[in-house]
Order: sequence, then C-alpha cells, then structure tokens
Amino acid sequence: MPAGSDAREFYRQTMAALNEAGLLFLVGGGYALGHYTGVERDTKDFDIFVRREDYDAIMGVLARHGYHTELTFPHWLGKAACEHGYVDVIFNSGNGVARVDDGWFEHASEGEAFGVPVRFCPVEEMIWSKAFIMERERFDGADIMHLILACAEVIDWPRLVTRFGPHWRVLLSHLCLFGFVYPSERNRIPEWVMNGLIGRLDREMRSPPPQEKTVQGTLLSREQYLIDVQRWGLEDVRHTDASTMSPDDVVLWTAAIDESKKP
Repeated sequence: MPAGSDAREFYRQTMAALNEAGLLFLVGGGYALGHYTGVERDTKDFDIFVRREDYDAIMGVLARHGYHTELTFPHWLGKAACEHGYVDVIFNSGNGVARVDDGWFEHASEGEAFGVPVRFCPVEEMIWSKAFIMERERFDGADIMHLILACAEVIDWPRLVTRFGPHWRVLLSHLCLFGFVYPSERNRIPEWVMNGLIGRLDREMRSPPPQEKTVQGTLLSREQYLIDVQRWGLEDVRHTDASTMSPDDVVLWTAAIDESKKP
C-alpha cells in the first residue's frame, strides 16, 4: 500500500504505542480493503477503529508520544498527527449509524500492516459503514462490490443483514448492483438473502407509507438532501433514533462541508 517511509514509521509507532498500552484497535480504510480484496490505492492517512469508551485513553497515549491530537467531530472521529502524516481514530460513522461496538472486535480478521500483526475491521462492518457513503465527491459502492466479490463465501450474511436493521433497503440496493456489475457472480449472494430482502420490499409496498414527512437521504449524504430539510420542510432523520447524532453534531458536520472540498 503506497505510503512514504516516514509515514509508515509513524503508523508503526502509533500501533506499537497502543499495543504497549494494551489498548484495542482495528485497522480499517484502504489498508483493510487491500487486506480483503488486494485492491491498493494511495491513501493520505491511516484509519484505526476504536470503541468510544476507549477513545480518550487511546488519544492520551498518542499525545504522550508527542503527537498532536484533536476530537475533530465529537460524534465519530478524532485525529492524531505529526509532520509525516495523520491517523484517523474512528468510533462511529459520519452519519451516526455504524457505531463501533464489541461485535467489530469479536469478528475481526487477523493480518499484518507495515510488518506489525494487527486485526482488521470485519468485512461485514466495512460493507455496513461504506454502504451509506454516497456523496457527490465520494461513493464507496465499488469498494462494496469488490468486498463481496472477494469474500462472498466467508461473509456472515445473517449478521450483515442484522447490522443494517431498519435500513435494509440500503443493503438491498447494493446487492442488486452487485448482480449488475458482476452478472456471472450474482449467485454468490445466497438466494435466501435476496429473497428475504425482496420479500420485505413486497410486504412494505403492500402496506401504507408512514405519515411522518421525513428524509432519510441525510444518512447517505450530509449535503445533497439539505434542501429537503431547509426548503421543503421534511424532518431530518438524523434528529431521530435512526442516528446517534445530536443536533449540535448535525450543525458541526454540516458546517464542515465546504472545508472538506478544499484541495
């Protein structure tokens, strides 16, 4: 995986410091994608996933090693940085749906990053969290296609379906796309999974729609559905129990949109 030698050493030191302190973390992002699929790409950072209850201790260790630390977004992400790069310390997803819990660690995959034995985020949680990333500037659908292509026979499909819960339509949309992207591989998704989700769709279409005027698109893109809330008066489901975000989290996450587009 491309990374400069100084950055690689920074990442190794980060992992060594956390291992020495006995703190649990999982490697995610592009390095986990490469672990499962062999797909390599340039990355500007190194993603580790942690439980929120471990976050403060983890950042304390990294601060004592001389790295600059900050809680960038209180609902999901902090950063540790030095002159050679930065590490994203992630405990949730940007939409507040995919919180890191014990299940991530119980089903992690063992491997190696920069010569250090590590555990990678489970493939099921990678699909779950990536499935909601549908911004104009970033869409993680191809990552999901490659993860299914590489791992279909080892994916814990019941657990994956459970992870999506009430957002099962999002999972179904990606599974339908998989059959379009890879026609010859579509049968690698278990028939019971497709039939079960399509059955849910059939039952839902036979029942009356909800009375509440909500927009769930804000779980897929923090920008593209703001017009629905701000101009058309639909309720943003991030203000319901569909997300762990607070109203202040939504404001901060929205305010950072322009900053994210800077080169």
